[in-house]
Amino acid sequence: MPCPVTLRMNTRPIRFFHRGAIVEVDGVPPTTSVLAWLRGPARCTGTKEGCNEGDCGACTVVVAELAGRADAVGTPSARATVVGGLSLRTVNACIQFLPTLDGKALLTVEDLQGIAAVPAGPAPGLHPVQQALVECHGSQCGFCTPGFAMSLAAAYERHCEHGTTPTRQQLADELSGNLCRCTGYRPILDAGQRMFELPPHRLDTAPLVAALRRLAADPPLAYEAHNPATGGIERFVAPRSVDALAAACAAEPQARVLAGSTDVGLWVNKQLRELPSLIHLGAVDELKRIAEGDGVLTIGAAAPLEDAWAALAARVPALTDVWLRFASPPIRHAGTMGGNVANGSPIGDAPPILMALDAAVELRRGERLRRLPLTGLYLDYMKNAIEEGEFVQAIVVPLAAFGRQVRGYKISKRFDCDISALCAGMAIELDAGVVRSVRLAYGGMAATVRRAAEAEAAITGQPWSEATVRTAQQALARDFTPLTDMRASSAYRLQVAQNLLQRLWLETRPENPLPPAATSVFHLMPHAAA
Repeated sequence: MPCPVTLRMNTRPIRFFHRGAIVEVDGVPPTTSVLAWLRGPARCTGTKEGCNEGDCGACTVVVAELAGRADAVGTPSARATVVGGLSLRTVNACIQFLPTLDGKALLTVEDLQGIAAVPAGPAPGLHPVQQALVECHGSQCGFCTPGFAMSLAAAYERHCEHGTTPTRQQLADELSGNLCRCTGYRPILDAGQRMFELPPHRLDTAPLVAALRRLAADPPLAYEAHNPATGGIERFVAPRSVDALAAACAAEPQARVLAGSTDVGLWVNKQLRELPSLIHLGAVDELKRIAEGDGVLTIGAAAPLEDAWAALAARVPALTDVWLRFASPPIRHAGTMGGNVANGSPIGDAPPILMALDAAVELRRGERLRRLPLTGLYLDYMKNAIEEGEFVQAIVVPLAAFGRQVRGYKISKRFDCDISALCAGMAIELDAGVVRSVRLAYGGMAATVRRAAEAEAAITGQPWSEATVRTAQQALARDFTPLTDMRASSAYRLQVAQNLLQRLWLETRPENPLPPAATSVFHLMPHAAA
């Protein structure tokens, strides 16, 4: 298919900083993963391939950008690592397409020893993270160790920068996206604490900052290459303004809009799907903004999930549990809440919370901008109301929604880094013990995420009592007929959904509501986002 004139920009190689220099990559398909490039042409085999789907963390690397470009404006995440003018984020190399590195810096386990000067000790040249893993016996087979080392290295830089020392729970949160099957986490957490006791060795940011400033002068990326697997030409464009993005989408409405690649990357790795044309929104700084104004909180479609969840949890602390259990730090650093909403998965964790907050989506098509309530976005299983050539520009949450009592509940087989069996977002407003308004949104209970209309009607205007909850639980059985699959049976989903109504009442009842410490494991010890 010929490339439209508006997308026929001057193509150029992919350019990023790696191993001490700016590298140029040309001739590889745009859907080549960062991991495949590292272990292939780059000959950097320290980064390992485990699951190849962003779950195990063996391929964890650190991506650096100039601070202010990588982070959501106005809402710095408590877990963002900003060091010497750089923003450092761990990501899964296996599901990141190589062109998404354009203009950035890539740090891998091979870089750790280059970061460090030679310290005194039995293993000269080792970074404190590596030395601590050796001393604490944090590695057995060693396959997962490079990923653990990179997650710990990012935490090391952040805490050294802030002059803080993490608790074991904070370290466990940092490592929730790293899976070890043989050593166990006790010695790895020991190493995470031990590394702060060793002579400090910090990242020299000056060369990276200088290189990234030079890369910032490059024109927007327009890249194309032949894919021998398909026999065709694949294209990747990364506009740097919303107007240019809208023009690209309008010119080629069949192109796939790419945000964080945390889902689309799986289409290539696991489904072997062909993606001949990609339009990346990650280079549009304007879409990374999170800001208040005109009575709403606006979350740009390219704002990292970590920053978006941090913004919501800052206003509703009860959402912290869902935030920290949404996938893993590397996924939240790369993925976006806009992408999670646009994806439309019936088990997505963000949409139920956003529906409970009366969120809407801003949809852009050419010059036209329209705002659609999130409840009207999903039409059927994996079908939505987004038109051809249209893309999600932002998520808009009314500030008034934060005045209600809001809760988010995630139920999954594994506590950390797991797909939900069901997820619920709930918001209730009481007036002298009577329910003035209520929103009950569920994911995993139907073909789409949606609100429980009959249960809401059974509660609204009634005294907020256990009897009202019982009536609403019965109504919930009329709202949903969930499916049975590998994650949960239909009966289990319905029972748990009803039980969560009971939990909502226990936490918000007018008399003697349960405090957070009674219902959240994160209150058992000091926590990163507390």
